[in-house]
Amino acid sequence: MALIRSKGNLTTEIALGKLLWAAGLRGYRKHWPILGRPDFAWPGLRIAVFVDGCFWHGCNCKTIPKSNRRFWLNKFESNRGRDIRVTRALRRSGWKVLRVKECALSRPSTIKRIAVAIESRRDVAA
Repeated sequence: MALIRSKGNLTTEIALGKLLWAAGLRGYRKHWPILGRPDFAWPGLRIAVFVDGCFWHGCNCKTIPKSNRRFWLNKFESNRGRDIRVTRALRRSGWKVLRVKECALSRPSTIKRIAVAIESRRDVAA
């Protein structure tokens, strides 16, 4: 578990970065220094995108380890609670927060949702 990094993860952050780039969505900053350190942020538009790994956030698409089950259930609950607190705090301070699950990266609707958020914020800013 110590080898799992919070930055540069191939199945989450780098995968979404490649999808954003292919879709022509540019201008983001990685790990912008605000609460929660979003994986991708458009600071001028106040958009934060978090890519949540399915295992670490207790997604139903992953199985819970059989050994030390109570620890893992508490860990997943703690992670989800932190996600909720960070999302609420950022939204209260005017940020549009998008959370993307690892298993949803391959869905076209994921990039579409981010593109719509960017366009709607650009329209308001103009």
